[in-house]
Amino acid sequence: MKKWFIVFLVIGLSQKLFAQETLYFNPIYVPYADTTLVFTPKEYTRNTTKRFPMVYLLHEQGGNFKQWSNFLNVQKYADAYGFVIVCPDGLNDSWYINSPRKATSKFEDFFFKDLHTTMMEKYRIDTDQVFITGVGMGGFGAMYLFLKKPDIFRSVGSCAGILDMQNEVDNARLRTLLGNTDFETLRNLSIMSNIGKFVSTQKEIIFDCGIDDPQYENTNFFKKRCDELRIRATYVSQPGKHDRSYFQKAIRWHFDFFKRLAKDN
Repeated sequence: MKKWFIVFLVIGLSQKLFAQETLYFNPIYVPYADTTLVFTPKEYTRNTTKRFPMVYLLHEQGGNFKQWSNFLNVQKYADAYGFVIVCPDGLNDSWYINSPRKATSKFEDFFFKDLHTTMMEKYRIDTDQVFITGVGMGGFGAMYLFLKKPDIFRSVGSCAGILDMQNEVDNARLRTLLGNTDFETLRNLSIMSNIGKFVSTQKEIIFDCGIDDPQYENTNFFKKRCDELRIRATYVSQPGKHDRSYFQKAIRWHFDFFKRLAKDN
């Protein structure tokens, strides 16, 4: 039995316009069928021999696979940048990890064993040009998954992401996922605590935060540690809150950054 099936949602009326694809994965590692939106650029159907760069977009806590589409014309981004864009469902509050407590919340396994494998098999993806980024919880998830298997990714981004998990000690949803949120557990999970792992990858990364975002101070400290360790990091900081208005602006920096890396290759 296939682990996924697909639905095509045609965008627009013209036959020259292109399709958004919705993948539904059987719930092997997650509690219910995971829904993933895939946006292919216009050139994908015109050039049937070319392999394309790909970007995973991860949503924040409380969101789902539709979050990016709610405030961003994802198809327009796919067309403009020439990327295949993938928006998986992070199950509301999976934090994109394997839960040590909930047997049906193994997003890390789902990502690498189901989602990424399927993308490589089904679509013409340039395996040297795979990028990942996300917002809030998704910013943490992008960094976390990148550090788990850095060889898979060309680069990673975090948009107003949770980079220091020790500040989530009172997060009830996270406590349900982990079983507890003591400082040692959160420190081991935190991107801040694992920042040294970026050094060995020798890959460029990007992250940002609005100056009115609750994560601003932590993000500034993360940039300071990147500088101390000589990590090839680009940090963008501008006025903005943790809201859709800021996300709409900030995500463009990530796409421009990824596009530059793809061209450099």
